[in-house]
Amino acid sequence: MVTTYLSPDIYIEEADRGPRPIQGVSTSVAAFIGFAAKGPINQPTLVNNWDQYTEAFGGFLPGAFLPYSVYGYFNNGGGNCYVLRLPITAQGTAGTPAPRATAELPCRKSGIGPSLLVTAKRQGAAGKATGIEIRDGEGNTFTLIARLGPKEEVFSNVTLGNRARTTVETINKTSKLVKVRVLESSARLADRMPVTGTYQLVLPKTTALTALEVSAKDFEGDVAERKGIGGLEAIEEITMLCAPDLMSAYLAGALDDDGLKAAQLAMIAHCEYMGDRVAIIDPPPDLSAQQVAEWRRDKVGYDSKYATLYYPWIKVSDMDGKPFMLPPSGHVAGIWARVDGERGVHKAPANEIVRGALEVEMQITRGEQDILNPMGVNCIRKFPGRGIRVWGARTLSSDPAWRYLNVRRLFNFVEESIREGTQWVVFEPNDQFLWGRVKRDITAFLRTVWQSGALFGATPEQAFYVKCDEELNPAEVRDQGQLIVEIGMSPVKPAEFVIFRISQWAGGGA
Repeated sequence: MVTTYLSPDIYIEEADRGPRPIQGVSTSVAAFIGFAAKGPINQPTLVNNWDQYTEAFGGFLPGAFLPYSVYGYFNNGGGNCYVLRLPITAQGTAGTPAPRATAELPCRKSGIGPSLLVTAKRQGAAGKATGIEIRDGEGNTFTLIARLGPKEEVFSNVTLGNRARTTVETINKTSKLVKVRVLESSARLADRMPVTGTYQLVLPKTTALTALEVSAKDFEGDVAERKGIGGLEAIEEITMLCAPDLMSAYLAGALDDDGLKAAQLAMIAHCEYMGDRVAIIDPPPDLSAQQVAEWRRDKVGYDSKYATLYYPWIKVSDMDGKPFMLPPSGHVAGIWARVDGERGVHKAPANEIVRGALEVEMQITRGEQDILNPMGVNCIRKFPGRGIRVWGARTLSSDPAWRYLNVRRLFNFVEESIREGTQWVVFEPNDQFLWGRVKRDITAFLRTVWQSGALFGATPEQAFYVKCDEELNPAEVRDQGQLIVEIGMSPVKPAEFVIFRISQWAGGGA
């Protein structure tokens, strides 16, 4: 500070020469996009707990996954989050989330009840209801044909006899349109055969959100109008992005496979553009391990270090205490926040209990995870005596350097902390004095990161380095108004594969 002294006296001046500590930013702020019973539309709203959510957006809404996901987020350790409500055109007043169209196929002999219960794996859109056709086969067998619009699946030699379980398991595992269940009956086999003909799968009368009209564009939104995913660009503290009601729209037939992919790509593109948040992607429901591998590899092919995928869906309780399946993204976001608070962002958010989960949609074996894990599909598995746990911590990136989720999020934390903590540098004189101050402040911050266990190395010099000198900032760089600082870090990687090598030993006797 330059001061003009006019009168003889003693003057005291404060000189700002000390360090400017860099504070670590929060890593545990989620953003949720979906459908709610009330509240502002397309206005990201900060809520700190479940009571604030219900006050702003109402309670559980039949057919919508958003309220259950936010509840699971808080239940698993989540704190602050932003909720962005999308408009819906119609809703019911009862029912459970994600209702499916069904049909009961009558037996050939009247008076003994239905033969088969057929359930759509996803609800058909208007004019494209899922249909079933039964044709006679040889002996006590029949042919089952499932149709959804132009899609058709044919299953021959279907039986209700001794091989009924094998037949049903085959249909349920391979069909992408329907699930089949044989209804118990004491009648003889010939009488229990389903009547030939065509059947339409219909929704329960209490279905909610059946008249849902929403498109991928509604989820993508617009930055200028502050709508949808685009509207979240203005909120810098967000670190996690979830859109559980993409699956509500998908199940209601408002989004087809291409629409679902487009919306999820918009989530990933948003996170990549912002560079400080990670998208938690949900897979479609009712997929076997083989089917989710095909969906991941062949249908969507996502490749991003700013996105993760968790499988399968989890079973939770609805508002009436009845179990139903829910996409896992909200619960997973809560686990990320819980681990950040208890251990730090450098700890992989895996081998953690999923609070509130009653069951998993699909029991994953180690052999199945051997296929899914290298693809970046993070499995949720049930272990005897250890509960339901997240058992994976990978991103969807094909780059080995960004394979692990905790590495990506650690760099997000460091980058955002340095960016916010060095705002004072802008427009300062670009000289050696400034270089030294910047290097000192960043070194002090990274030393605390190393002390927390986030960086690998016995000493700070082994864990990181900071370079800011004339070599990086020659005259031609300074003439462009640029200040370049080079930072290198050695992040810790999770012990994903723990190997104990055991052998026989003859003993150490003389």
